[in-house]
Amino acid sequence: VYIGNVCSGSLGQAPARQAVIFAGLPKSTICTTVNKVCASGMKSIMLAAQGLQTGAQDVILAGGMESMSNVPFFLKRGETTYGGMQLIDGIVFDGLTDVYNKFHMGNCAENTAKKLEITRQEQDEYAINSYKRSAAAYENKVFADELVPVSVPQKRGAPPVLFAEDEEYKRVNFDKFTKLATVFQKENGTVTAGNASTLNDGAAALVLMTAEAAEKLNVTPIAKVVGFADGECDPIDFPIAPAIAIPKLLEKTGVNKDDVSLWEINEA
Repeated sequence: VYIGNVCSGSLGQAPARQAVIFAGLPKSTICTTVNKVCASGMKSIMLAAQGLQTGAQDVILAGGMESMSNVPFFLKRGETTYGGMQLIDGIVFDGLTDVYNKFHMGNCAENTAKKLEITRQEQDEYAINSYKRSAAAYENKVFADELVPVSVPQKRGAPPVLFAEDEEYKRVNFDKFTKLATVFQKENGTVTAGNASTLNDGAAALVLMTAEAAEKLNVTPIAKVVGFADGECDPIDFPIAPAIAIPKLLEKTGVNKDDVSLWEINEA
């Protein structure tokens, strides 16, 4: 099992192994937690594919999980100073800060927007379209067969709350969307709370196996891993990393970009 997880503070040892054991899988299951920030879940799938290709395993579960609402605040060790101590937001520190430039990833996005001349209006339109597509997907039960409801116990004997769909797409007010203030650059900024990536709790996973294992287990595959590639650049330019990886992948697999019917870019 490979599971991506970025903000692991307070989760305890080996989050991937915890997920596996608490899910009821055998304790002999081999588990690895992967931290590659936004690409953690995707990298887990790549590692799983490599494991199958090398013959290390014949069935591997891969995915990612994050509970950003439960990420704690940190207090540095050491002598308590006069005047108090400052808490560090674990989400911002471990998940949303460019350690090289010492500013928020939103500032990186602003930098990319200016370089590529991406306007506030274009970002708003893209985000609004994303919200509307999410709503339509749930309304039309596009992912009904892939969603697993999660029962959350409540205090004092109250009935558990059942989470069966995403909440984010219902939290938007399109009338105010284009009027929101920019967050990271007050003057001539483009990124707002509306068009920026949201803070989320969620998880996703899939099972990969060799063709021989699928035949043995009488499982019908729904997709095939044809290839994969990594792309890295200057950390401040992280939003363009997929544009580096995709050409490498197309060349590696001998696929023409015009022959790809659907692109899904999993980058914040």
